[in-house]
Amino acid sequence: MPPPPPPGPPGPPDRPHEGWRQPGPDDGPRGRGHDHGAGPRHSGRGHRGGAGDDGVPRGKGGKEVWGRQEEQGGAPPPAVVVQPVMELSGKLAAETNKVGGVVLKHQPPAEASKPDKKWRLYVFKGEALVDGEPLNDHYLFGREQKVVDVLCAHPSISKQHAVVQFRLTTKPGPDGLDQSAIRPYLMDLGTVNGTFLNGDQLEAQRYYELLPQDVIRFAQSTREYVLLHEELTGRGK
Repeated sequence: MPPPPPPGPPGPPDRPHEGWRQPGPDDGPRGRGHDHGAGPRHSGRGHRGGAGDDGVPRGKGGKEVWGRQEEQGGAPPPAVVVQPVMELSGKLAAETNKVGGVVLKHQPPAEASKPDKKWRLYVFKGEALVDGEPLNDHYLFGREQKVVDVLCAHPSISKQHAVVQFRLTTKPGPDGLDQSAIRPYLMDLGTVNGTFLNGDQLEAQRYYELLPQDVIRFAQSTREYVLLHEELTGRGK
């Protein structure tokens, strides 16, 4: 039997797995966190998106993302409840506060009431009684003939100067207990020349209670107004 032939030269090594290449001189050190290849790429397990090469924001999987990204699984924001405003304001409120095209400076307050006594406003010029006016729930004084209840012709008096307003108020009585009653009050409507009560100038836009025989004067006018109810004058008898 002839002897077996001698072994031949060794064959080529096994082919490397697909995607393998021989390292070249331009390759840097290999390891986690380094980019490989010619183009830029993101690496890292935690990468979830960002801007692509074209500057378009991309989400997970390379999908384009526009607008604000909402948190996944979060509850929707609570709805904001806006309560309607039922009050009048601005031009509409001014239109409802007009008489003869003139905007009124005074509106009766919630506690306004007609007096339960018969009050009269007496007008004096010097020592002479000029007139006596019966009073309702309020009386407006001034030069604006379209809206005032008591016309005051002196040029120093404002068009809407002051108001006498009857109000239902509560205050301590002589025994210390609270007593409710309808009382007259005087208010200056922010005038230039002022309103005077018993010679003292009043602070504007503030109510001052009027007592029987109090003397009222407006601006530089010499006319005086005295408030009395008929129990004091004897007219009610």
